Amino acid sequence: MSRAAALRPLHRAIAGYYAGRLARFGATPLGVDWTCMPTQHLRHLQLLRLCDTTAPATVNDLGCGYGALLELLEDRHPGWAVDYCGVDVAAAMVRAARRRWRGRPATRFATGAAPPRGADYGLASGIFNVRLDHDLIVWEAMVAATLAALARTSRRGFAVNLLLPPAKPGLYAAPPERWAAHCRDRLGLVVEVVAGYGLPEATLIARVPPG
Repeated sequence: MSRAAALRPLHRAIAGYYAGRLARFGATPLGVDWTCMPTQHLRHLQLLRLCDTTAPATVNDLGCGYGALLELLEDRHPGWAVDYCGVDVAAAMVRAARRRWRGRPATRFATGAAPPRGADYGLASGIFNVRLDHDLIVWEAMVAATLAALARTSRRGFAVNLLLPPAKPGLYAAPPERWAAHCRDRLGLVVEVVAGYGLPEATLIARVPPG
């Protein structure tokens, strides 16, 4: 069985979980399991440390939900020319995002567990957090596969965030150096760990080395 096939049940469970959140709370931070918009945007700001927002760029937003990153871009970087692709395993989220951002130029959404195209940057907020009752080995196989997909589809680099230990029941947390070392040693990237921004998490910024 291929790795992708082995991870399909996990992806279906994640999609079902977030579809339930969306049905209950709508296209709001609670609908994607965040407490409020300020902390949601604070996470996105850490991810955007990767990006040169002064030059046109293509961006893949993996785990896009209803497209909350676009709200921040319109507020903080209204002049940034971004060709945006949002991707989510939950088809219900993709439908909500398409409704919310219908007509926005250079904006598309797709259902899936990996970006469907190459882009300058890959961003992913909170996609590793909600482990539910999945086995740790299977969950970390999903994390590794997702990081590999981001590396494969990001020409300049990608950024993700991780909860810091200890993990609450049903969540996944890991020392950031564990996955920073993976990105350096297995994926050949230059990695920066950003922490201390007021949330119990860290952001990994993984850049493609020059040359």
